[in-house]
Amino acid sequence: MLKKKHLSNNHLSRGLEILYEDRDILVVDKPAGLLTVGTETNKFKTVYYILSEYVCKGCQKSRNRIFIVHRLDQWTSGVLIFAKSEEVKLHLQDHWREDTEKKYIAVVYGHLTPKEGIITSYLAENKAYVVYSTTDITKGKLAHTAYKVIKETKQFSLLEINLLTGRKNQIRVHMADKGHPIVGDRKYGKIKDEYSRLALHSKWISFKHPFSGKKMAFEAKVPDYFNTLIPNL
Repeated sequence: MLKKKHLSNNHLSRGLEILYEDRDILVVDKPAGLLTVGTETNKFKTVYYILSEYVCKGCQKSRNRIFIVHRLDQWTSGVLIFAKSEEVKLHLQDHWREDTEKKYIAVVYGHLTPKEGIITSYLAENKAYVVYSTTDITKGKLAHTAYKVIKETKQFSLLEINLLTGRKNQIRVHMADKGHPIVGDRKYGKIKDEYSRLALHSKWISFKHPFSGKKMAFEAKVPDYFNTLIPNL
């Protein structure tokens, strides 16, 4: 397993932190609230824009580029991988299912029964960009979410989640389907949720380096916000 490469300046703007960098990949810890990639109304306050500026080192004529391998929702924090060439991007994506493992932590409302299991459904998206579970296999894509209860309080449960498939909003939809929406999720959970931040964090990811083939693993520190929900993590 490769160790984290030492960087003299691994903290970038807007709370973005570089966990690892070599000639082929960039692994970062994305803060909650920062988009992975731009939208029509927000093209600059994104991880992609910040890292593009970083690899170009302020030189507009630089040929250095970054490429998106996967994404995290705006209000989900944690580990995110970028490629430094299209070749690397395609290699990682082509081998994603067999080589990559991702673990999240989430704080949800209530207490789950059973305490460990796999949630399975077909996920589709409507015209309003809302993802939902369907029994129509012609409309949806199969999704599997494995969960395990780590700790409970009177109001909440802390879960470790192994994302077995990588569908859009998968964890959020599956937990809402089970009747235990993620804290702070106003889209799939409580519309008037009093918590301003989504309690979902991409804690750990492992994959094979695109050229060396070595197993790599990276972990992002759990944000302090989670301790306000589940003390003494």
